[in-house]
Amino acid sequence: SSRFANTRNPRIQKSRPNKASIVCPIFDDRLYPYHGIGIKLGDPMAVTYKLYASRNLAFSFDVGRTANGLYNEYYSNVFMDYMRDSLKEGVSVQQLSHRVLSDLFLEGKLLYQWDAEQISKGLQVYTGAGWQWRSADIRYEYLYNDALTGASQVNIFNQTRFTYGPVAVLGFEYAYFSIPISAFIEVEWFYDVGLDPSYNRFQGGVGLRYVFR
Repeated sequence: SSRFANTRNPRIQKSRPNKASIVCPIFDDRLYPYHGIGIKLGDPMAVTYKLYASRNLAFSFDVGRTANGLYNEYYSNVFMDYMRDSLKEGVSVQQLSHRVLSDLFLEGKLLYQWDAEQISKGLQVYTGAGWQWRSADIRYEYLYNDALTGASQVNIFNQTRFTYGPVAVLGFEYAYFSIPISAFIEVEWFYDVGLDPSYNRFQGGVGLRYVFR
């Protein structure tokens, strides 16, 4: 009877792992590659996909729209770029307003990542570079004045701005959860080489991805 009593003694039973302390299923070195799909909020807002090819190498692809309210001043300033060729002697124009109808982007990046467990269990740091394509449709309303004829009228025109350029990224990804979820925060630097080579801007956002094999 003592033999059976000992098997019931909780002090001598093997302890079970705490499920909440298991990275599930990310990232077991034996199980690469992994896939992750989710959303990113910020500038830009996007649906995001990430291929974790190996422990240190990954590829990410984002598609969505920029936070166009942050670009109001820029889009206002480029108005005259579209009007200079149409002006003649005695004619002047004054921008009244502009409206961004759409501001879409597509981006692909190659990433190198490494563990930062000395800071926090399940934390990774990553850096990399890629390419971004952007397409914005803008509607401008302006006042047209002809000093020679005295004519004055309000006109409207739509303009599509398509451009592209390289991006560099630095980010942090945290995946120490009991469910297959990865949280990340990243900062990007975009440099326009297509339409406005003098233009560059910092972007960034936070997001979540569901990770699976």
